Amino acid sequence: MLNIELIRRNPDFVKESLAKRHDSAPVDEVLAMDEHRRKLLYEAESLRARRNEVSKRLATMKDKPQDVIAEMREAGDRIKTLEEEMKSLEKSLQELLLQIPNIPDPSVPVGDGMEDNIVVRTGDEPKKLDFTPRPHWELGERLGIIDFERGIKLSGSRFYILKGKGARLQRAVIAFMLDLHVKEHAYTEVYPPFMVKRECMVGSGNLPKFGENLYHDAEDDFWFIPTAEVPLTNLHRDEILGADVLPLKYVAYTPCFRREKMSAGKDVRGIKRGHQFDKVELYKFVTPEKSNEELDKLVRDAEEVARALKIPYRIIQVCTAELGFPSAKSYDLEMWAPGCGEWLEVSSCSNCTDFQARRANIRYRPGVGAKVEFVHTLNGSGLALPRVVIAILENYQRSDGSIAVPEALHPYTGFEVIN
Repeated sequence: MLNIELIRRNPDFVKESLAKRHDSAPVDEVLAMDEHRRKLLYEAESLRARRNEVSKRLATMKDKPQDVIAEMREAGDRIKTLEEEMKSLEKSLQELLLQIPNIPDPSVPVGDGMEDNIVVRTGDEPKKLDFTPRPHWELGERLGIIDFERGIKLSGSRFYILKGKGARLQRAVIAFMLDLHVKEHAYTEVYPPFMVKRECMVGSGNLPKFGENLYHDAEDDFWFIPTAEVPLTNLHRDEILGADVLPLKYVAYTPCFRREKMSAGKDVRGIKRGHQFDKVELYKFVTPEKSNEELDKLVRDAEEVARALKIPYRIIQVCTAELGFPSAKSYDLEMWAPGCGEWLEVSSCSNCTDFQARRANIRYRPGVGAKVEFVHTLNGSGLALPRVVIAILENYQRSDGSIAVPEALHPYTGFEVIN
């Protein structure tokens, strides 16, 4: 959530910044509603001051004027009416503020779409195979490790089954990534709930903006998480942290649930995009002055997975129009998939500044006696499956149809080849 003071002081800056995102947020409506609320507040405070002053005078009078008493009753009734109207306005104002995305960082390239994203660095170049590479859906079915037909039978389109060495490979990748981030990068592992309260979705920025893309249990008002970012954001909701504990670094494995309405008709083949998928998520709570530095470290931590697996990858800085709703600055990590013939996004690492912290009321105290401030939050996949599995299957395939297992995964799989 943006600071209302920023919108009041510099509405033109806010509008220009949001225009770079191609977002028509209700800034003018916010300003009008905020001005009306403040006028009501001024009237209410003036009436309270007048009532207090008169009450003190009346207390010293033996004979109290009835017209003054009647005036004070009217003032009390008016104050009550104003308070109710302000309460309603405050609720409406908050609802409007929740619809406004974050302001892009000045360093983010201005752009209109994916074509304006910038490749900032690359890993190893894609290998030239001496045979025509097969896509993962062919490899998976030939090897008996992906079953699309039974996945659809159980749950419908965009579902599948991993079995045998396919299931073990995915489990191995998850365990490898968790161990890497805990042992080498000093993250604290968290196993969070996969269903959360509504306020958790609001705090992370998923509600109200993306309500149609979320799975919801209406009876108990539980929301199935679209990413571990949601529960991790809310770990410290309504808390004041000490500066000495920052940065806080968490890593979590969870399944993720998304309705994929916005991707209808896209990527229908294979396991690239589904309503349920697994992900290892990285999350940080940091001080504001360190947040962009910590973002660079976060990207490096995610990048290390691709390097360890020896899969071709590239890092892309996302332009303004492609930023996620809560993000001020983002980098995508993409892996090459030769069978599909495309780069697959396996991580989006973002600095959300104080946007989520304001929504979830997460603050810190810079020092003894200092005024509390909002923390900055960062998140990124470390990495997301099943696209990592796709990249492994397609990059490590052999001409005979078998698949070598990356050396880094051997201790976790217990086998070195899928055939």
